[in-house]
Amino acid sequence: MSIGVRRRMGVEERRQQLIGVALDLFSRRSPDEVSIDEIASAAGISRPLVYHYFPGKLSLYEAALKRASEDLASRFAEPHEGPLGGRLLRVMRRFFDFVDEHGPGFSALMRGGPAVSADGVGAKDHVSATNALIDSVRQAAYEQMLTHLGVTEASPRLELVVRSWISLAESTALLWLDGRRIPRAELELQLVHDFAALAAVGATHDPDIAALLRGMAKDEPADGPFAELVGRLIALGS
Repeated sequence: MSIGVRRRMGVEERRQQLIGVALDLFSRRSPDEVSIDEIASAAGISRPLVYHYFPGKLSLYEAALKRASEDLASRFAEPHEGPLGGRLLRVMRRFFDFVDEHGPGFSALMRGGPAVSADGVGAKDHVSATNALIDSVRQAAYEQMLTHLGVTEASPRLELVVRSWISLAESTALLWLDGRRIPRAELELQLVHDFAALAAVGATHDPDIAALLRGMAKDEPADGPFAELVGRLIALGS
């Protein structure tokens, strides 16, 4: 039987490997519960070697958060083809895929991250870095939504509608993680309906949003998410 020889990794390759290992561990458990020893063991290296690439768990956690935030932001990207309702439903499915796969990590990211206090330093800088990552995810989602709507520059009221919906998606996902008491697919559809509802309220105050809403309704197929919402609302009054 031949014994394989472990390939020596370059500096950047090893860093990326450690980030991936840490992200996997942080995704399954609270980062406060993950030790450097566990990360080293999962990566197949010694504890001192981890410190060779990262000053401590805080810096490794921030690197993992950065990768996670980039992944999360990419979930809002969608080809601008077909009715908006279907596009938003696919976006919500990918968004909840991430939430499902990275539950503890998603919670930590959206709630500002854990203290990760083992290193004893950098807590204030860590909070600032985490907040910047959260803001970058929200901004990327906002810009993607504007492209889906075919808008270059949003009116103040449309910006309020879109940013409110993004915040609603975040809070809904966090509540879902706490027990998963509502089926995920129902929440994905509900959030698409929520966007239509927010836009409908905004349309009563803003003619530009009203024009967007008419375009959404015109392009929506009879079996699309927005048409389903209208059907449910009509049924309430019968």
